[in-house]
Amino acid sequence: RAVAMSVSHSSRLNKLVREQYMRLPQDGRVQVTYVWIDGSGEGVRCKSRTLEKEPKSIEDVPEWNFDGSSTAQAEGSNSDMFLVPVCMFRDPFCLDPNKLVLCEVLKYNRKPAETNLRHTCKKVMELVKDSHPWFGMEQEYTLLGINGHPYGWPDNGFPGPQGPYYCGVGADKVYGRDIVESHYKACLYAGVKICGTNAEVMPSQWEFQVGPCEGIEMGDHLWMARFILHRVCEDFGVVATLDPKPMTGNWNGAGCHTNYSTEEMRREGGLKHIEAAIEKLSKRHDYHICVYDPRGGRDNSRRLTGHHETSNIFEFSAGVANRGASIRIPRQVGQDGYGYFEDRRPAANCDPYAVTEAIMRTTVLNESGVETKDYAEH
Repeated sequence: RAVAMSVSHSSRLNKLVREQYMRLPQDGRVQVTYVWIDGSGEGVRCKSRTLEKEPKSIEDVPEWNFDGSSTAQAEGSNSDMFLVPVCMFRDPFCLDPNKLVLCEVLKYNRKPAETNLRHTCKKVMELVKDSHPWFGMEQEYTLLGINGHPYGWPDNGFPGPQGPYYCGVGADKVYGRDIVESHYKACLYAGVKICGTNAEVMPSQWEFQVGPCEGIEMGDHLWMARFILHRVCEDFGVVATLDPKPMTGNWNGAGCHTNYSTEEMRREGGLKHIEAAIEKLSKRHDYHICVYDPRGGRDNSRRLTGHHETSNIFEFSAGVANRGASIRIPRQVGQDGYGYFEDRRPAANCDPYAVTEAIMRTTVLNESGVETKDYAEH
């Protein structure tokens, strides 16, 4: 009996017919797709418009607006929100000269929307720019059928226990590689700083890495990589979830491990600066847990159990090559005496702007406690 895979209706449309239209010339005009983060702080939205010529820089892309009452960002009586273009990429779906443009969302009074965490992150990154912070984020995600069940898993049961799936090869080990490779190519085409990918420990779970990126660029590139992932999955008729613990039981959760260094950490003797930063992080664990998922730590409490290669959410720990610690210093860094460290606490659905901003506030601006300082007037 042929098993009907749980994919969306749209994915079954004839893609060859679509290709006929996609090949039509545009006569110099350009399709620009505006992308923004919605009121959930996790979802992305998009809409497109025509520009009469190809924008050469972000300054060439005009501001736009949208109905915030339909994205949980405004009330119907005052619903227009501003889209302010901040970062431009090539469009891997409609191809050159078309563009994808990441936008910040401002309210009617031009103040940042509640889920616009880029706004303060950019201010903080400006303050710490002389330390040249580099980030690399490892985005784990799980592929689901349109029925919400992990893609490729038996309809009425579970696959065999974890072990053969991590970096696996073979039809009985990995599910959905077509999606992963399409996403990788699309990101390279777009200009996203994607630097790798691999199958993860739980079957149907994958990871891609973005970086190294300096400052605000980390959040910009990871959000665009997420948008491209959701669009690629749409074409294939499946869903990518960033839920930190999509399957209860003896299965790994999904994180967004964040690798970080400053210029002094990357220099000879940088290990002492790494250790000093970890010491500061150890005293501010609760603050970081609060900003490392969109629900103040509630999502991560399902994942950070001290099992399945995680630390315990209630305890801070650090160690060389220790994947059960809050902070891991890679073995090579311990040997070389300089490099970077990995914060393993951020959840898969974290906002990278919030995570990178928090790390800078604690390790470079020397903030302590659970309150953050407002640098707007300084």
